[in-house]
Amino acid sequence: MENLSGFIEVDMFSEDVNSLDDPEVIVFKKLLEEVAVEYHCSLLSFEIDHGIVTFSFDSDELMSKIIYIMQNEYQS
Repeated sequence: MENLSGFIEVDMFSEDVNSLDDPEVIVFKKLLEEVAVEYHCSLLSFEIDHGIVTFSFDSDELMSKIIYIMQNEYQS
């Protein structure tokens, strides 16, 4: 299944984190890449802007699961 338009944006790190070379960002990106392997898909995009991470996968199933988890965490 291919995802053509969806992105997930998460305020993940402090505002001063603004580089793909930041150690925390590297660890988070590696985690997302490992999840992609588990779901037999790819991490299509990954960006960081003042602590806000934007990413997408080429799997609607995985994107939906992540959104579902985030919604449930927010409501808790």
